[in-house]
Amino acid sequence: MLEGDQRKPKISVRNLDMFYGSFRALNSIDLDIYSHEITALIGPSGCGKSTFLKTLNRMNDLIENTRVTGSVLLDEKEIYSEIDVVDLRKKVGMVFQKPNPFPMSIYDNVAYGPRIHGIRKKAILDEIVEKSLRDSALWDEVGDRLNRSALGISGGQQQRLCIARTLATEPEIILMDEPTSALDPISTLKIEDLCETLKNDYTILIVTHNMQQAGRISDKTAFFLMGDLIEHDTTENIFNAPKQKQTERYITGRFG
Repeated sequence: MLEGDQRKPKISVRNLDMFYGSFRALNSIDLDIYSHEITALIGPSGCGKSTFLKTLNRMNDLIENTRVTGSVLLDEKEIYSEIDVVDLRKKVGMVFQKPNPFPMSIYDNVAYGPRIHGIRKKAILDEIVEKSLRDSALWDEVGDRLNRSALGISGGQQQRLCIARTLATEPEIILMDEPTSALDPISTLKIEDLCETLKNDYTILIVTHNMQQAGRISDKTAFFLMGDLIEHDTTENIFNAPKQKQTERYITGRFG
């Protein structure tokens, strides 16, 4: 908990270690994430930030020979023992580095998750698809061609479609792993503007290598280095008055 913050965290991580076989990728991570905030995870390549992100919806379970110790609480429930993994991934959505629309229509991409969760009525699916595309700032661009292939739209549109697909299952938290690294500057700004709007309804964690991006859109920033969480504070403090020398050296571009 940051000094002076009396709220209950949405996610509370304590003493989290993550192992790939005998390699320890995360070292005793303690971190609280609060609702309706954007938290940026920064640090050099291989520092553990994407690994940490994937512990929050148990995506690392899909990798052989991984082991997690410590505690990750979502709304005070332990995600590794008290929450079913399917329910967890409905609550904690994920947007990946490269847009990965399914090879099907724009409509079917967005309707995919709700159908998996048992929604079959077309009128309800129509409503979900339209709302999700509106919330991802894409409806005005694709609303008249929902039956066309999702692979035929631009990269930036594909990434917003992937966000719409995530929103369609009504998550509470959205994890984003470098969601703009494969996009041009205009598409990047659209995603950033979208994140600022989405935080009114969702809690967002974003892994980014882009210091300017972290500075522009995040409320809090966590700096990772070699599997350690070096510093976590308001973004303003991290960028203007970091407490740790390592943070300062990374922020000013002296390493990483």
